[in-house]
Amino acid sequence: MVRLFAVFCLVFCGVAFAGELDQDMAQFRKDVLEINKSLLLMEEELLFPADTQVAIFVSLDVGKFFVPDSVTLKLDGETVQSHLYTEKEVGALMNGAIQKIYTANVKNGSHELTAFVTGAGPNGRDYRRAVTLDFEKGHGRQFVQLKMEDDVAAQQPVFSFRSWK
Repeated sequence: MVRLFAVFCLVFCGVAFAGELDQDMAQFRKDVLEINKSLLLMEEELLFPADTQVAIFVSLDVGKFFVPDSVTLKLDGETVQSHLYTEKEVGALMNGAIQKIYTANVKNGSHELTAFVTGAGPNGRDYRRAVTLDFEKGHGRQFVQLKMEDDVAAQQPVFSFRSWK
């Protein structure tokens, strides 16, 4: 009887200990994820200080007259980013997603940003357009959005930049 009681105590304590261990592991995982998030934010702040940061975003409105295939960005004449779109990414953009395509450190002053956009235009024809933005980088972060929109009246896509701080 005493042996049975001892075995029962060992099993019960082992189960209780395992339950506590599971809770401790879950909390540990949560803490590690939180620390990782903080480290990533600090890394971005160090690599891209707010005073010199330029972030470029891409959005697609409707997509009835244009489906993007790729975007290539040139900043001050130098190619800085090229991106080929997957079907999932195009679907996300058509559903309202905004893609952060590029982040960089840029000196204050005048800059030229050019986007070369390729894809399928009206009636499935190959479509390639370029759009340019001359902007003045001042103190603080600079945000630029490449907007791909449908012009229903002309039944053509329209590409433009929007800049804000």
